[in-house]
Amino acid sequence: MCWSRVLLTGWVLLVQLQCLQAVPIGIDKTKIKEPEKTTDGPPVSTDTGLHYDRYLREVIDFLEKDQHFREKLHNTDMEDIKQGKLAKELDFVSHHVRTKLDELKRQEVNRLRTLIKAKQDLEGGNDIAVDHQALLKQFEHLNHMNPHTFEVEDLDRLIKSATKDLENYDKERHEDFKKYEMMKEHDRQEHLKTLDEGERKKEEEHYEEMRKKHADHPKVNHPGSQNQLKEVWEEADGLDPDDFDPKTFFNLHDTNGDGFFDEQELEALFTKELEKIYDPTNEEDDMVEMEEERLRMREHVMNEVDSNKDRLVSMDEFLVATKKKEFLEPDSWETLEQNQAYTDEEMKEFEEHLAQQEQDLSQRADDLQKQRDELQRQQEQLNAQKIELQQAVEHMERLKSQNAAPPPEVHIEGNPISEMHAVDNQQHIEEHHAPQEEHHEQHVQQHQDLPEQIHHNAQPGHHEVAHDQIILP
Repeated sequence: MCWSRVLLTGWVLLVQLQCLQAVPIGIDKTKIKEPEKTTDGPPVSTDTGLHYDRYLREVIDFLEKDQHFREKLHNTDMEDIKQGKLAKELDFVSHHVRTKLDELKRQEVNRLRTLIKAKQDLEGGNDIAVDHQALLKQFEHLNHMNPHTFEVEDLDRLIKSATKDLENYDKERHEDFKKYEMMKEHDRQEHLKTLDEGERKKEEEHYEEMRKKHADHPKVNHPGSQNQLKEVWEEADGLDPDDFDPKTFFNLHDTNGDGFFDEQELEALFTKELEKIYDPTNEEDDMVEMEEERLRMREHVMNEVDSNKDRLVSMDEFLVATKKKEFLEPDSWETLEQNQAYTDEEMKEFEEHLAQQEQDLSQRADDLQKQRDELQRQQEQLNAQKIELQQAVEHMERLKSQNAAPPPEVHIEGNPISEMHAVDNQQHIEEHHAPQEEHHEQHVQQHQDLPEQIHHNAQPGHHEVAHDQIILP
């Protein structure tokens, strides 16, 4: 790695984690990685943990190829780089590099749009129109308003995003480890509740036995101290500890020969110390805890040695550190078992949070069950209505078929008429003539009584009625 690349690597704070031995606590599943090609050159840097890791590395590679940018990078202070002064030099790089950066940005925008669409599909929003431009705002490492060309603002955004994200990366790992430890203790306590008194006692005794066994290990040297480095010098390098030379040691363990200890090279120096505490074949040793211990050691050395805070240790920084009292006469190093990852108050809050989550899930389950019962009741009502409707339709069909069938014929006076019509006509005739016959009889009776009425009216003392004044009904 050349000088300019070292500074550029420091600028973006590329975290080079030792992935082959590390046990990942959290994994960003949105990352898209192509299989790495096997080469005979130096080992490929491990993933930074950023979802835009590949885009970041490709931008670095092409900026490094521009001579003007390399010169400016060499003469620019780290603070000026972080404040965006280096980004303004993008206007002076070659046309070929700018064209390639434009292409890289378009590819990155398309990748992010693909991720957005995939997320929408997983959430069941296939039929919903996706506003990619609005959703791209959540990605701060590029200027989404201009998806076609790589500009000064893009480089400035990339610097600031990588700086912020990588500075927070270790903090997030510590938080994840704390939650891991609290959940492990929570599960242990919940398991004890399921046991009877005798089994619980045995389980507690076994737990204490494993704790004591894990704590029974050789003394751990203070990371980055003379004793710790001399042990590496003797056991890993096979050299006489009395001949320890800091400059020679630095050159031996600067594995890529760039004149710096990066974070991966630093963590490799702690392997011997970690092997004193952790063995993957032992029940009492937790490999997740081993990686947390590795992180603690690396952070401690960086805080003591990395004077310009670029997350790289130069030869000069290392030699200065070897002359300090902390290097020659260090304090004892307290391992994780001596430093609980969480406080009692944090554990209490964690338990309350889990209880609240469980209560929310239970309430949600009850609500879903009620919704299910209501839907089932509505379905039963619909089924009953469907049956009633079907029966009504069948009844109407039967009536319709009966009305459509021709009735049997009957003959009256040689004329064919339907039996039903004959009966109806007969009833109609009888109903029509019955009142007429009754009226006729009354009329005849009135005529029979008429002479007597006339004779009675002609009696003495009564007026005579002319014949033409009699009104017959």
